[in-house]
Amino acid sequence: MDVEILKSSFAVVERRAEHTVKFFYAHLFWHHPALRELFPASPGEAERQRDRLFAALTRIVARLDDEHLLPYLHDLGRDHRKYLVAPEHYAAVGTSLRAALAAACGDAWTPATDKAWAEAFQVIADAMTAGAAASQDPPWWDAEVVRHLRYGDDIGVLTLLPHAPLPYLPGQYVSVSSERVPQVWRPYSLGNAPRPDRTVDLHVSRIDGGRLSTALVRETAPGERLRLGAPGGRAVLRRDGRPISLVAAGTGWAPVRAMLEELVERPPDTAVRLFVVARDAAYLYDRPLIDDLADRLGWLSVSYLTPAPGGHPHQATERLATALSHRGLWPDQDVYLSGPAPFVEEIAHLVRELGADPARVFHDAAPVGAGAGRPRPLGFAEWFLDPPDPHWHDPAARR
Repeated sequence: MDVEILKSSFAVVERRAEHTVKFFYAHLFWHHPALRELFPASPGEAERQRDRLFAALTRIVARLDDEHLLPYLHDLGRDHRKYLVAPEHYAAVGTSLRAALAAACGDAWTPATDKAWAEAFQVIADAMTAGAAASQDPPWWDAEVVRHLRYGDDIGVLTLLPHAPLPYLPGQYVSVSSERVPQVWRPYSLGNAPRPDRTVDLHVSRIDGGRLSTALVRETAPGERLRLGAPGGRAVLRRDGRPISLVAAGTGWAPVRAMLEELVERPPDTAVRLFVVARDAAYLYDRPLIDDLADRLGWLSVSYLTPAPGGHPHQATERLATALSHRGLWPDQDVYLSGPAPFVEEIAHLVRELGADPARVFHDAAPVGAGAGRPRPLGFAEWFLDPPDPHWHDPAARR
């Protein structure tokens, strides 16, 4: 691939990001109307899909000369099977993307540029197709809801029974889809270590305007079926004898609980520090379990961080920052963070400033759906001021 041409032409495209993605979908659906069924129907979801497409393309262009590009594309192709993407779809998508890029570039789009992008799309399509063909996993797992616990109006814990064994490690996540919200997938961490009965827990916090999270928390009932994508993520325990600090905010508690269950089953030789952050009491829904573990396990210490009565929810994060600053030994710790993306980014920066080894700070790299609650950029200025996270859809790359 001619990396120089690709990157220089994409720099032009970035200034017209909104126009480019709208042109792409209009071109694709005009020439291939049958593909419309593979995409979300609601306007809000369509807008999010447009942003995710461009964010993924941004990530690919940034990695053109990176040795990790092909593994990323393989994982992307494997994961896209759940969207019913077939090999013949790649040619249609490539043609429409080239048309959109050409429209955005205008006079800057030359025969050499067209040739470079045609070759690049072929490499991308071949890698994604190879990744899909090589996978031994099904495109998704059907799973029955066997229990649904509600904690207040906005938190639900759903216990699911996959119809086939779901291989995963504590700390990993799956993407989830429901017939109540067709063609929409969102990531949720698995809230337990593997069980003999194969059941798994999803901890779901309802997001205002979030159609799937609302359906899962307030509407889904035992007996319904959900679809689960292939497990992904590398934010799993490293059992190498180092002390461990776990920091969980909100329903980011789910993967931390799964890792704790693994530690209970195979107790560590070192101390484990758990910091649980909650914006209000409803998000301490598992406190009885945590207190029981703290009482029984000599190697576990627990700190709860919540706002003062009547205080702003941000006080919880401020109190966490103070607590972390007062706890030493950060250079020796393996640190695991879980929670909303802005929270994780802030705390990751803080613990590095406190001396934690950046290579030993593990957290999600903003999976599918990250940033869905913020306004969609409407032009190049907004795009550069608040770009979608380019890690929106990385089925394997968590750190």
